[in-house]
Amino acid sequence: MTFRWTEHRFAGGALALDVANSVILRPDAARTLDRFAVPEQIAAFAEAATRLGTERDRFPDLIAPEAEERPVFLELREAIDDHFRSSVSSGADDDGKLARLLLAGGMALRVFPRAENLANATAHSALSLLAGETRERLRICGNCGWLFIDRSRNKSRIWCDMAVCGNRQKASRHYHRKKEVQS
Repeated sequence: MTFRWTEHRFAGGALALDVANSVILRPDAARTLDRFAVPEQIAAFAEAATRLGTERDRFPDLIAPEAEERPVFLELREAIDDHFRSSVSSGADDDGKLARLLLAGGMALRVFPRAENLANATAHSALSLLAGETRERLRICGNCGWLFIDRSRNKSRIWCDMAVCGNRQKASRHYHRKKEVQS
């Protein structure tokens, strides 16, 4: 399985968002797909993050968590998504969701003390996103629901990836406008 990486032009937080985005179409319960449901997919993701991820220079070659440790990693993923999605939607931090993220991050760092573990790197990435100036640029894609960082000059980007989601939205709008004109 290939992975689509969000376009992040900065160091901190990209891995955390890519991990959170491993649940495809999260807002649509009928179509949601968890890429980490199969353990081999976590290992494939770790290997791809090592080669392709924006933060690959910050971390050593990443390894996937062992079977008994996966629930800690998956809780971290859910806490990252829950906190940042809520923060973007409401425009403010929810203390309970922030506490969950910090607890999950602390647990991941305790269970995975080695920097090459995907969960350790993800916790560091999430904490750097929390502390960084990029938080105000966090967005939720209007097409697929992924979390992404808007790096446009005027802070108006609404799609995670212009080549995929932006193109689909523009093609759909064009189709509907053309159909209205023909009616």
